[in-house]
Amino acid sequence: MFTEKEDRDIRLLIKDDSTGNEALLDLLKVLQKSRGWVPDDAIEDIAGILGMTPAEVESIATFYSLIFRRPVGKHVILVCDSMSCWLTGYEDLASRLKEKLGIGPGETTRDGKFTLLPAACLGVCEEAPAMMIDETLYTRLTPSAIDGILERY
Repeated sequence: MFTEKEDRDIRLLIKDDSTGNEALLDLLKVLQKSRGWVPDDAIEDIAGILGMTPAEVESIATFYSLIFRRPVGKHVILVCDSMSCWLTGYEDLASRLKEKLGIGPGETTRDGKFTLLPAACLGVCEEAPAMMIDETLYTRLTPSAIDGILERY
């Protein structure tokens, strides 16, 4: 079941008679923004609204790495592990993040504040190494910059 706000946002998205794949990703984003992730019951509810099977919705939800199918921390840290970032200091950044947060890739801190995830590319190779926290991009990173950045959250 959707909350009142989710229901309102969903109705706004599908008012233009968009159905199926056209609206699916936007609906997933609405629920994720509201809940922090997309639980199984939401997959079934979205499928019902769009006239799709839960398997069809699940296949799209799991294709996109920024749609979270399990709970994540309040802040999601995406660390670019592309070739450019590897060549410019990814390993040192990853080590510092692991040391500072006490978690590895795919894990969430005990207090639920941060989830650390690898990202295949953040699209800023010329400014590598890079990471993104929520929607804020950090580039030309050094391990010594990590502490100050994390303190902002």
